[in-house]
Amino acid sequence: MARFPVVLRGYDCAQVDALTARIEDALQRGAGFLTAEDVLRSRFAVVLRGYDQQAVDEYLYECIRRLREGARPVRPQRRPRVPAGRLIDWIHGIEFSGAGMRTGYDARDVDAFLDRVVAGLRGAGPPVTAGDVRASSFRTVRFGPGYDEREVDRFLTELADALESAVTR
Repeated sequence: MARFPVVLRGYDCAQVDALTARIEDALQRGAGFLTAEDVLRSRFAVVLRGYDQQAVDEYLYECIRRLREGARPVRPQRRPRVPAGRLIDWIHGIEFSGAGMRTGYDARDVDAFLDRVVAGLRGAGPPVTAGDVRASSFRTVRFGPGYDEREVDRFLTELADALESAVTR
C-alpha cells in the first residue's frame, strides 16, 4: 500500500488508505470496477495529523493516468525530506491525553524517550532511528501519570515514518 508523509494538517489517513487500496486492487486485478473518473471525484476530509495533500494528489494523478492506460500501480516516489528542526518542533508540540482510569504508558518514560529523539536530531546525543522508535516500549501505570496508549502508539508510528525521511544535517 502507498505510504505518505504525515503532516500537521492533511488528508484523513483512513480515507486515503481505503481509496489507495481500491486503486491498487483495480490496477492489479481489475477488481472493483474503479475508474479514473471515480478517483477524480474522490474527496478527503482535512484533519490534524493527516497525509501530506501534495504527495497524495501527485500519487492519485499518476494512478488516474495508469487507470486510463490499464497499467499496474506505481509506488509513490521517495518521501519529501523533512527538516530536523521541523520534526523537533512537531515533537515538542505533541500533547497526549491522560489515561484517566485506564492503564496508560508511564508519562515519564514516554517523555524521556522523546527527549532522546530530540537530542539525536539536534546532534546532542546518539541518533534514534525509525527502527528504534518502532521497537520502543514503555512501562504502564494505572493510577499514576500516564498517557493514552493508542495516542502514543499512533504518534510513534508517524514519528518513525517521519524519521525515515528526516534531513539531519
